[in-house]
Amino acid sequence: MSRTTTAAAALRRRAAGAGANRWVVLVVLCVSLLLVALDATVLHVAVPAVTEDLKPGAIELLWIVDVYPLVCASLLILFGTLGDRVGRRRILLLGYGLFGIASGLASLAHDAQVLILARALLGVGGAMIMPATLSILRQVFPDRRERAVAIGVWSAVAAVGAAIGPLLGGFLLEHFWWGSVFLVNIPLMLISLPIGRLLLPESRGDRDGPWDVVGALMAAGGLFGVVFGVKRLGGGEAVESGWTVAPLLVGAVLLVLFVRRQRRRTHPLVDLKMFRRPAFSTSVGCIVLAMLALVGLELIAAQYLQLVLGLSPLQTGLRLLPLTFAAMAAGLFGARMLRRFGPRRMVCFGFCLTAVSVLALTAMGGRDNAGLLLFGFLLLGFGLEMTLFGAYESMLSEAPPAQAGGAAAIGETSYQLGAGIGIALLGSVMNAAYAPGLRSVPGVPTSASVSAGHSLGEAYDVAGRLGGVRGAALRHAARDAFVHGLHVTLLVSAGLLLLGAVMALRLPRIMQCEVPAAAVGVPAPREVAESRIPA
Repeated sequence: MSRTTTAAAALRRRAAGAGANRWVVLVVLCVSLLLVALDATVLHVAVPAVTEDLKPGAIELLWIVDVYPLVCASLLILFGTLGDRVGRRRILLLGYGLFGIASGLASLAHDAQVLILARALLGVGGAMIMPATLSILRQVFPDRRERAVAIGVWSAVAAVGAAIGPLLGGFLLEHFWWGSVFLVNIPLMLISLPIGRLLLPESRGDRDGPWDVVGALMAAGGLFGVVFGVKRLGGGEAVESGWTVAPLLVGAVLLVLFVRRQRRRTHPLVDLKMFRRPAFSTSVGCIVLAMLALVGLELIAAQYLQLVLGLSPLQTGLRLLPLTFAAMAAGLFGARMLRRFGPRRMVCFGFCLTAVSVLALTAMGGRDNAGLLLFGFLLLGFGLEMTLFGAYESMLSEAPPAQAGGAAAIGETSYQLGAGIGIALLGSVMNAAYAPGLRSVPGVPTSASVSAGHSLGEAYDVAGRLGGVRGAALRHAARDAFVHGLHVTLLVSAGLLLLGAVMALRLPRIMQCEVPAAAVGVPAPREVAESRIPA
């Protein structure tokens, strides 16, 4: 047998091994994603315990909460494109190791500065893991129909992780100290690291030309500035504040320079020609618009459940669970719906269904209506997941395999930017509609009305200090103003969702399923040929 025949036989055996192990690979990737999704929300319920133990200042507490998503969003493009160059599996395994080390450091932090550093390292690990999972998934599932099923499972796991994070955090805090919310990551990482090293395939994209280090740093710095500025706006900081305007301007300038640099380079870090493809650019826009319309709304809904209806944090989490279950169902059935209806109708219908659910929730008032909330959250979760599933699948399938890491990073960055802008935009709409209702409350001093106009929680504090009839009047007026602001925010969100439905009309009408190269005897591309998958 000749060397050529032997090599071809070995390649066929590796391909057969890939087919046999691809669903196991999906399980490993989903565990990775679950950890990252959990860590994004598990700290929320631990903030009071962290504050009591470490006694951080206001700025330190803000960084403890925000540094993880801020660093993660900033480095997605850097590590996504680096994975295309040096190996996606290698970046993912390094992310596993860093995530485990940072989790141990966070759990044992003795002051706020150490916890901020640990959370920043967790963000670096998350940025290594997130685009690598999607790009490896793109390579392991060359057939688009199977890939759609895999993306559906992947997205369902993401929804589960985000939902059970606060519940898991609450359980751990009841039985252990606050560091246990980080310590739980370590055993899972100790299992995932050797299993990932054994089972996950290695793959690379186009390695022609040097890796653009300067471009990668420009993208990271630009995204850091933009996301930081957007988060400050979402936190209610003044637009004219230097700490808000300066990061936004510097970040925007760096991103513009990054785009110009990529257009001039023979071997760009990110192939911007992908955005010339209508399906790719439209999918990215749909992801941004869906998150822009809904993430801020979710935060406002949590405030409504706790401050207006008087539910506890645990009861609030349980009320929001139907949204997660509906999102899981849409993810698991998304592949079948995508094949039946095609990307255009699926994403468009998802936007419209979500808009209907948001409009239905405008019937919420000062009294609890459990049936309405259940109906609205079920439609909301199902419609949102349909939209995101169809957009992610179209974006990833449209990107060249050699650019899978960069494409995955662009998708995740769009998700993070949409979420940050949504919090800022809808938070501003909410404040603009809420504050005027408290300007002329009978018997309440002007200074107290101004303070109460900042937020509903602050209004309750002011009402408690006033006491008596004046306090009760202010509390009632603040609750009514908040409900009015919620209705206005819901209407704005519905308008954004309908705009997304119009945008989705640019997506392909049918799901075009290419035939994998191995099935027709076409030589595999270099990135598949270089894969190391155990038979």
